[in-house]
Amino acid sequence: MNITTIDPEKVKTFRKLIIAVSIVIPIVVAILFGVKIEGFDLTFLPKIYAGINGITAVVLISALIAIKARKIQLHRGLIRFALLLSLLFLVLYVAYHMTSDSTPYGGESRMLYFSLLISHILLSVAVIPVVLFTYLFAWEGNFVRHKKWTKIAFPIWLYVAVSGVIVYIMISPFYK
Repeated sequence: MNITTIDPEKVKTFRKLIIAVSIVIPIVVAILFGVKIEGFDLTFLPKIYAGINGITAVVLISALIAIKARKIQLHRGLIRFALLLSLLFLVLYVAYHMTSDSTPYGGESRMLYFSLLISHILLSVAVIPVVLFTYLFAWEGNFVRHKKWTKIAFPIWLYVAVSGVIVYIMISPFYK
């Protein structure tokens, strides 16, 4: 079923915007990692953004339950909330890394930690266009395509949220 709810020209514009955002965000985040702002103590942020990741995971699961129960408005609201949480996470994550030195991992499970961390980082980049296109398909009323893409977007987004919490738990004993 394809019920277009927005102008096709706007859809084209949104597609281009999604591609641009999907390229720009990882580049800007990488550049900002090289920027160090002195004089701010934001060492409390990792706990907060790990908590945001945890809440995002719960919200995503709740959105899945809502759509399975055909509670479309609730599902839509939960997904929008999850998007907002992900944006908030990104802002806090960048703020922390611009004001704090990286924390080396000192635990014994180095292989597990770095496997989780690397997969988390790579999938957090990949999830941007996947989630945004999935959202766009629903917004334009293309629910067949939305459902197909959700089968990819949901597990990746959930993995990124959950692995972010696990990475935080593993590295937290080594914060100064």
